[in-house]
Amino acid sequence: MKILLLAPHPFYQERGTPIAVDLLLTALSKRGCKIEVITFHEGIDQTYPNVAIHRIPNFSFIKGIGPGFSLKKIFCDVFVFFKALRQAMFNRPDVVHAVEESVYMALVFRGLFQMPYVYDMDSSMAAQLVEKMPRLKPLRGFFQWWEGLAVRHAEIVIPVCQALAQIAEKEGARSIRILNDISLLQPNGSSAHLRRDYPTSGTVFMYIGNLESYQGIDLLIEAFAIAGSKKEMTLFIVGGIPEHIEKYRRLAANKDIGARVHLVGPRSPNLMSALFAEADVLVSPRIKGENTPMKIYSYLDSGKAVLATRLPTHTQVIDPDAALLADPTPDALAEGMLALAGQDALRQQLAARAKNLVQQKYSRAAFEQTVNSIYNGLEKKFS
Repeated sequence: MKILLLAPHPFYQERGTPIAVDLLLTALSKRGCKIEVITFHEGIDQTYPNVAIHRIPNFSFIKGIGPGFSLKKIFCDVFVFFKALRQAMFNRPDVVHAVEESVYMALVFRGLFQMPYVYDMDSSMAAQLVEKMPRLKPLRGFFQWWEGLAVRHAEIVIPVCQALAQIAEKEGARSIRILNDISLLQPNGSSAHLRRDYPTSGTVFMYIGNLESYQGIDLLIEAFAIAGSKKEMTLFIVGGIPEHIEKYRRLAANKDIGARVHLVGPRSPNLMSALFAEADVLVSPRIKGENTPMKIYSYLDSGKAVLATRLPTHTQVIDPDAALLADPTPDALAEGMLALAGQDALRQQLAARAKNLVQQKYSRAAFEQTVNSIYNGLEKKFS
C-alpha cells in the first residue's frame, strides 16, 4: 500500500507528536507499506525500511518551531502543502495519512484527486486556537465547523484519547479508532544523582515536563506547602525554560519551602528511567487540556506510585485503582500527598496495578496491533 504521510512539525524530536509519528512509521514500515513523508526542515534524520522522508527547504530564519499554533508553523505549512501536492499528483498514493492541521491539505487532495485520507487527530485545533488566543473566542463556532468538515470527510479518524474521540463522534465521523500513546520507558543503567546533589528528606515527589501554566505547577507548589508542613517530604520539578524555573523558585521561596523544592531544569529524555528511580511518587498536577500527556504512560510504567488530578486528561486513561486521583485544588492534592507519604505498601500496590495496566493497554505491541487493524481495513478497501 502506498501512503502519503503529512507530518507538519519538526521531525524527529523528543516530544509528543513527533514521537507518535515515529511509532507510527515503525509500525507501518513493518507492514511493508511504501511511505512518503512530508515534514519540516528541522529535526533529527531517521531511517526506516520502505520510508522516504522529504523535507521542506531549510530556511535559516525559521528555527525552534515549537508545538501548537504559530506564524512559523503556518509559513512552513505552505511549503509542506506544495511538496505534498506534487507527491499527490505524480505518486498517486492509495491513502493520505494526515497529522494535525495537515488534514486540510488532505481535504484538498480528496477534492482534487478523490484520495481518501486518515485524520490523525492529536488535538482539537478549534479548542487549541481559542485557548492560545482568547481574542478569537467569537470565532469558536467557525473553527468548530471547519474542524468538523475535516472530521466528516475522513475515511477514518484516529484520535489519541477518548476526549477527542467524543469530539469526532459529535462532528459526525464515519469511523473512529482511538490510538493511545504508549510508555517510552527504556532503562539504560544511567543515574540522575538528584538525591546525591540536592538535600533530600522524607517522601520524594517528582514532576517531569514543561512548566506552562496548564501543567498546574502553581497548584503543585501550593499543595506541597500545605502537605510539607505536616509530613517530611521533598519535591523535585524537572524541566522548564529559565524564565519559568525562576518564577517557580520565587513562588517556593515565598511559601518558605524553597529548601525542599528543587527546580533542577531540563534533563535528557534518556534519563527518564533514572529520574523515576530517584522518586517515591510521580505527580501530574495538570489543570487544563483534554489530551492525556504522553509522559503519563511512562509514569504508569515506572514502578512508582502516581498522583494525578481527577480530570478527563487523566481519568480517560488511568483506572481508579492504578493511581491516586485528587481534585485539582491545593487542599485535595495536599491530601493525596499526605496519603502517599510514608505509606510504602500503598505506593507499591498502586505502582504494581499501574504497570499491569500499561502492559495490557499501552504497550508497543498494543499500539502496533491497533495500527495493523486500521490499515488492514484500509488495504482491503483501497489497495
